[in-house]
Amino acid sequence: MDVFDELLRGVRGKGAVFGRSVLWPPWSLRFTDGPYLTLVLPLRGAGWIVAEEGEPRRVALGEVAIVRGPAPFSFTDDPAHGQGEGEGRAIGVREIHWNVEQPDAVERDGELSGPTVLLAAAYDVRAQVPQRLLRALPPVLVVPDEPDCAPLRDYLESQIGGGRPGRQIVLDRLLDWLLVCTLRDWFDRPEAQPPRWYGALGDEVAGAALRAIHEDPTHPWTTAELAARAGVSRTTLAKRFTELVGDGPVAYLTEWRMTLAADLLSSTELTVAAVARKVGYADAFGFGAAFKRLRGVSPGAYRRDATAAPEPGRSAPAG
Repeated sequence: MDVFDELLRGVRGKGAVFGRSVLWPPWSLRFTDGPYLTLVLPLRGAGWIVAEEGEPRRVALGEVAIVRGPAPFSFTDDPAHGQGEGEGRAIGVREIHWNVEQPDAVERDGELSGPTVLLAAAYDVRAQVPQRLLRALPPVLVVPDEPDCAPLRDYLESQIGGGRPGRQIVLDRLLDWLLVCTLRDWFDRPEAQPPRWYGALGDEVAGAALRAIHEDPTHPWTTAELAARAGVSRTTLAKRFTELVGDGPVAYLTEWRMTLAADLLSSTELTVAAVARKVGYADAFGFGAAFKRLRGVSPGAYRRDATAAPEPGRSAPAG
């Protein structure tokens, strides 16, 4: 199993969480709604991302940026604009804004014309499975497009400006594809700091054990059985796995099961006993003890806290 695929399979954009802005200088857009991830793609022109952490980052045409929330940030033609209070026009990226910053913007063959055109898409990623990967992201990352991505930008803009049936679902899928490709490219870059298990996937010994765990997390894996999968001795697997991942194979399996369980508890109405069986435990007692040991609360308390938490991104846009 491709573990990267598994972790990001549930990360999806939806039609109510993207917007396009056509901009004339001086301009500054402030994103305040607090999604977990925001994808920023200049379709024309360039700009600067000014976040609460780190230095301003320029995003040029041909680059894609991802901002990790929920802290607000600005996208601006001048970093100084993004530092001030109340400058520019603020938009909320959880709402669709066909946002025309100047009244003389006009439709031309289904496209809004302007020197800078920004596409932003928000992703509310509360599930624990993808966050195992996404927590390793910096506050802002910028990745160059692949050479063959220019046609994609043109196609995205044509889909936004046009009125063809199915436009929304096409945009959603294209943006999902762009997000996953950007993340994959980022973790391959030398400045990235991926989780230790991510690097271990490429190891012949530890990677084989990791893939076996993710293929069937309900199986009662032992270190000896995983070592047989990897074609090495139990001692060799335990040493290699711990060196690369930071935990032993059985400890990693338990933590991964608790991650799956956390999402089931927060997103389904399954009983605790049913969740226990779904993640490989024969009874709720053993599962509950393991969950509390790793998560600090009982499964029932975790469910109550998760379902009572307000949905991110519901604050009213500033401006």
